[in-house]
Amino acid sequence: MSEFLSFGEIMLRLKSPGHERFFQSPSLEATFGGGESNVAVALANYGLDAGFITALPNNDIAEACIREVRGFGVDTRHIRRSGSRVGIYYLEGGANQRPSKVIYDRANSSIAECGPGDFDWKTIFKGAKWFHITGITPALSQSAADLSLEACKAAKAAGVTVSCDFNFRGKLWKYGKTAPEVMRELVKYVDVGIANEEDCQKSLGISVDVDVEAGELDTAKYEALSKKMMEIYPNLSIMAITLRESRSADTNGWSACLRDADGFKLSRHYEITDIIDRVGGGDSFASGLIGGLALHDDRQQALEFAVAASCLKHSISGDFNRVSVAEVRNLMGGDGSGRVQR
Repeated sequence: MSEFLSFGEIMLRLKSPGHERFFQSPSLEATFGGGESNVAVALANYGLDAGFITALPNNDIAEACIREVRGFGVDTRHIRRSGSRVGIYYLEGGANQRPSKVIYDRANSSIAECGPGDFDWKTIFKGAKWFHITGITPALSQSAADLSLEACKAAKAAGVTVSCDFNFRGKLWKYGKTAPEVMRELVKYVDVGIANEEDCQKSLGISVDVDVEAGELDTAKYEALSKKMMEIYPNLSIMAITLRESRSADTNGWSACLRDADGFKLSRHYEITDIIDRVGGGDSFASGLIGGLALHDDRQQALEFAVAASCLKHSISGDFNRVSVAEVRNLMGGDGSGRVQR
């Protein structure tokens, strides 16, 4: 059985070529992706024993999807075959001051129709060390929210560490519940929290208002936010928050912070220019943190691994972060020149 498990929806990703608008030319690039599958793929790339849990229908699109994920070395044995459709998301890549645009078509997908009792968590968690979930799956439907909570409770009962990326997706919360109504209960079963500022505000209703001098705002604000998160949820042993400075669709500042029992830690800052694809950037941070914690005893190093891994993802098209441990560590060591390696 897999040691590192991720649970959620994988979708067909249909993207306009390059930086074109939707149907500027009569074609879309077809790949696969989704927050939780992105995490599983990255962990497998780091040499960890990773498995992905979801539900997919019995059709050729789903088969292609499973082959793609399995091709990275991800264990797919616990994928449930049910329902009638694979979720889809459409992506238009932004440039300069024009932002990227995502359109979801995932209503009534296989995983959205699943609920408690549809997965044998006792069997799935045998031998597992880590379970990752996000705030996306609970946003799909009431049954998916109930299933997500069931999974987290089962993981805790099995002694498995639970991580959750609080990802807020406003376009998905349409079934009558607000994100805080659902996520506040789920987070009680989480050990490692991952978020950005908006996720904390909109998924959990937690924010801070810190009045400090310009230049110190980010550090002080996120230090206070991470402290408040762990005060409200004492079950959290780690709270990690990404700090993205969106200067344009092509240029972002990128760093992160982490709080644990030993205090507050801030990562190195990267200035990312000429972004190829920022979709999946948060997932690459989450997987980088999980991988970093597994590969390093020092949590500052784990944080630096996560930030470097997610920095590199911005140079890769598609949802998946196709980088190795060696490449991440090279960037951690200061080799960010981009010179040809011969």
